[in-house]
Amino acid sequence: MHEAFWQERWTRDQIGFHQDQVNAYLLRHWSRLQVSRSSQVLVPLCGKSLDLAWLAGQGHAVLGVELAEKAVQAFFEEHGLQPQVNEHGAFRIYSAGALALWCGDFFALTAEDVAGCQAFYDRAALIALPAAMRERYAAHLHGILPANCQGLLVTLDYDQARMDGPPFSVSDAEVRERFGRVWQVDELQREDVLAGNWKFIRHDLKALDEATYHLRRVGLA
Repeated sequence: MHEAFWQERWTRDQIGFHQDQVNAYLLRHWSRLQVSRSSQVLVPLCGKSLDLAWLAGQGHAVLGVELAEKAVQAFFEEHGLQPQVNEHGAFRIYSAGALALWCGDFFALTAEDVAGCQAFYDRAALIALPAAMRERYAAHLHGILPANCQGLLVTLDYDQARMDGPPFSVSDAEVRERFGRVWQVDELQREDVLAGNWKFIRHDLKALDEATYHLRRVGLA
């Protein structure tokens, strides 16, 4: 899952992962984090998600990170916003009001860049990555986010032997392995959503669980 793969997906508009409404788990569970309305929220691998605008609408300063510049530009166009564009290190930053979308490699993000983030939201980042990159992704989050940070994480859990990702299957055990040393991991909801998901049904899956987690930073590693 390297840069060329995702750039090609956006170039060809193969973006089945994009949701045309705000994520239901975000709406249901975000308040559990009890972060202040003025706090900054990190959204890794954000695409052009409507969740970004919803978070900004809650009063948050949103720092989204996205590799594909086409996705970043599309977000602002579709919301009728004219962003300012600036360069910052390895990133090109598109910003308007409370929204700042950093176009570039998530792994180039530094602790200084996200020092103001009190929370992060991941619906489509962890599950977009193969296992080796998931380990690197989790370690990078641990390394850059401040000690008081919280997160809302949404995953998919299914029989990976029956279907290749992305999106990849991430089990409860893996979530706890990746995050448990540094974060308190609380599962908020688990729901079988196989019915109606034709992409998964055609692979003869028996179940497709969406799981939502509240992560709270409890230590350093």
